[in-house]
Amino acid sequence: MSAQFGPAGNADSFPYKSSVDAPRWLGALGLDCYEYQCGKGVNVGEATARSVGAAAREAGISLSLHAPYFINLANPDPDSLQKATGYILAACRAADWMGAARVVIHSGALMKRTRREALDTALPALRQVLSACDEEGFGHIALCPETMGKINQLGDLDEVLELCTLDERLVPAIDFGHLYARSLGALEGEEACERMLDRVEEVLGAHRAACFHSHFSKIAFTPNGGEKMHLTFDQTDFGPDPAPLMAAVARRGWSPTFICESAGTQAEDALTMKRMYQSCLT
Repeated sequence: MSAQFGPAGNADSFPYKSSVDAPRWLGALGLDCYEYQCGKGVNVGEATARSVGAAAREAGISLSLHAPYFINLANPDPDSLQKATGYILAACRAADWMGAARVVIHSGALMKRTRREALDTALPALRQVLSACDEEGFGHIALCPETMGKINQLGDLDEVLELCTLDERLVPAIDFGHLYARSLGALEGEEACERMLDRVEEVLGAHRAACFHSHFSKIAFTPNGGEKMHLTFDQTDFGPDPAPLMAAVARRGWSPTFICESAGTQAEDALTMKRMYQSCLT
């Protein structure tokens, strides 16, 4: 298997009105996958979701789905966990209609606690979410806890990997732009990429590491908070540069899914990443 590449949602250049047309368009561009966006809530109906899924199967496009942004597994309030569970179940239901194999979820915020305290809240919360998914018949869908870009959010690489040790079906959603931003630009370049990938393999094993989920874009950051805004590949004042990561993944023979989250040019930049990756295979 090879790595797969595609956009998060629809690029500014998307020429249609409905996401049902996205898989056909992406296939024609030479891309492999598409992440349906439910960040502001799961508002897609069953008929539309099934139509997106049918179009994806016809075009040979793999699907994933991004759950609502406001999920916070680190909130100790039981009502918050109940709401988060509901959001994740709704996302899994939509993913199931589409035939999407993965649902990306946010880990949460520190809420003025230590990182360890927040993680110790999120771990049992995620375990409860997995049980709820099983009860609803969504055990076949992989949940993907995401690394986060703001320093006060739960979700550095080690925290996400620890969450993923709870269950084999958990797949880390490693956002290299987020890790670059929260490290204030430190996590960039060949050495940093190799170190991060080594760490994923160390914690999860070679098989799970090889098929990780990923988001990638250049991201502007501030010295105090981390992530500020997503950029395009044409903007050069911030990183990370995708080239070292593409080379590292190709060298290892891994087959992750790369979802590009560039600001409006996500389809074009996903294609740039795919070409970089393919050039490293030869």
